[in-house]
Amino acid sequence: MSNTSPVITIDGPSGSGKGTIASRLAKLLGFTLLDSGALYRVLGLAADREGLAPGSDSETIAALARRVEIGFGQPNVDSPWVEGSVWLGSDDVSLAIRTDEASAMASQVAAIPAVRAALLQRQRDFLGANGLVADGRDMGTTVFPDAALKVFLTASVEARADRRYKQLIGKGIDAILPALLSELEERDARDTQRSASPLKPAVDAVIIDSTMMSIEQVMAQITDLAREKLDR
Repeated sequence: MSNTSPVITIDGPSGSGKGTIASRLAKLLGFTLLDSGALYRVLGLAADREGLAPGSDSETIAALARRVEIGFGQPNVDSPWVEGSVWLGSDDVSLAIRTDEASAMASQVAAIPAVRAALLQRQRDFLGANGLVADGRDMGTTVFPDAALKVFLTASVEARADRRYKQLIGKGIDAILPALLSELEERDARDTQRSASPLKPAVDAVIIDSTMMSIEQVMAQITDLAREKLDR
């Protein structure tokens, strides 16, 4: 990749807080934000609306990934769990893509190698002159392997389930904690065991376990790391 603008990647499992941290960090640094998980969630929602099944319509979903119209608004960092608006064409799907069903569909379409290949360049195109904070599961390993700073943010599955529960309830979405825990365990298995870009830390990533940390503590640590790397 020839673009010399700085990139910071924040990878990790669902519910680790990477979306919140990425949003805040991008605003702090004046960088563009890439929420790669939202791309897969919107694609999963689009596939579902067209009646496509990941197990039998992989190529059709990959073709959909190349043409689907996805748009992002600005993140609202005043709340730790409110992210920017997300659009599927002219339809605001900000809430629709945050349901458990949308999360499961996103994980299924993300496991399709042709889909990941189709979205690769679309993700890299987010990099502009000002720099980029990229949030996802393979940002540091596959999409931006030359990133200036790579963070792998994780937490126990129990802590992540509790965070997700509070996030959904806060948005007025019904949720059951034991079900969320089970779903996160299943998603972790899919994400780490898939053949295409499995979830894992980059060899040069800084691993941060946020289980016992507040958002402010994680933010402070990553901000210090970012400033150290960018000052070099």
